[in-house]
Amino acid sequence: MQLISSTSPSATMTEDFLPLNGTDHLEFRVGNAKQAAFFYRAAFGMELIAYRGPETGCRDRASWVVRQGKICFVFTSALGGDHEIADHVLRHGDGVRDVAFLVDDAEAAWLAATARGAHSVQAPQTFRDEEGEVRTASIAVYGDVTHSFIERQRYTGAFLPGFRACPLPDPLARNAGLRYIDHIVGNVGWGDMNHWVDFYRDVMGFHLYQHFDDKQITTEYSSLMSKVMANGNGRVKVLVNEPARGRRKSQIEEYLDYYAGPGVQHLAMATDDIIQTVNTLRDHGVEFIGTPAAYYEGLRSRVGPIEESFDELARLGILADRDDEGYLLQIFTRPVTDRPTLFFEIIQRKGSRGFGKGNIKALFEAIEREQAARGNL
Repeated sequence: MQLISSTSPSATMTEDFLPLNGTDHLEFRVGNAKQAAFFYRAAFGMELIAYRGPETGCRDRASWVVRQGKICFVFTSALGGDHEIADHVLRHGDGVRDVAFLVDDAEAAWLAATARGAHSVQAPQTFRDEEGEVRTASIAVYGDVTHSFIERQRYTGAFLPGFRACPLPDPLARNAGLRYIDHIVGNVGWGDMNHWVDFYRDVMGFHLYQHFDDKQITTEYSSLMSKVMANGNGRVKVLVNEPARGRRKSQIEEYLDYYAGPGVQHLAMATDDIIQTVNTLRDHGVEFIGTPAAYYEGLRSRVGPIEESFDELARLGILADRDDEGYLLQIFTRPVTDRPTLFFEIIQRKGSRGFGKGNIKALFEAIEREQAARGNL
């Protein structure tokens, strides 16, 4: 991994023309929203907070909303086979449709983006119920993914107008210590990475945070390229990956084949205690990509002193990396759907603002072992 631009927003941004206050929620289009929500409650310990469907007056779809910390997922499925949501699931399988950002002014954000060339998906609209109002707008990004802008200062409800709050506490949820979305990773096609990097820079005011090339993310068989973009205040980070030439099919190519195009590959969720979180998730049945014992030989000398037990990291398969600002700990789940597409990263930062440059080769080789088991390498 090579850091080719400052990690300080002020060093590259003189004006944040599209200020984002963080990730509001992510909406997944799925084949069965009720069952998907059940999985994330049981496996990741998320709480069911809201519902929308026929019982609330919505006749064409059902949506279930779960939350843990500041992480909010919405699972939506069509109630008929001729619906655009059903078509989305037919093509892609279960996957992320919308990455929504919290803003102070949804119309101003939409105007700033569309004035710079973004394609509008939804012009600003206001939705109201007895608990207040929310203003939203959205734009298109890679593949079928959208970014919504959510303005909710005048709303006191559980999620959005039109949703019914669910009783809390959720008897199924067992909190795993997940706090917020650390970063979001999207896969795009051959030669498209720089186009979307330019989009995030020119249209949304992001700046280049880090850059990985195909000499740094490579194995004997395959490689990829990736660039990290951060918004003005650093609260939102998106990675854009594209495949690079190799002897065999890369993980990005496999994703593009099975997802039938570009899309969100994985979401990194932050925790303050990764050992506790991973222990809890394993107890819930979450499956993680295996790490060979050889990775931990000499890890102490590579990483230096850390607060956690190296034996515990090895037992759980957690990766560690250090940079000039501190260290981080991370681990990756196996794909959470039958198609080898969407997966999750669990990350704990101890000062480091990087993305685990010392772990790239080990992670890539682990993913290739999974690909080989599927017959896709």
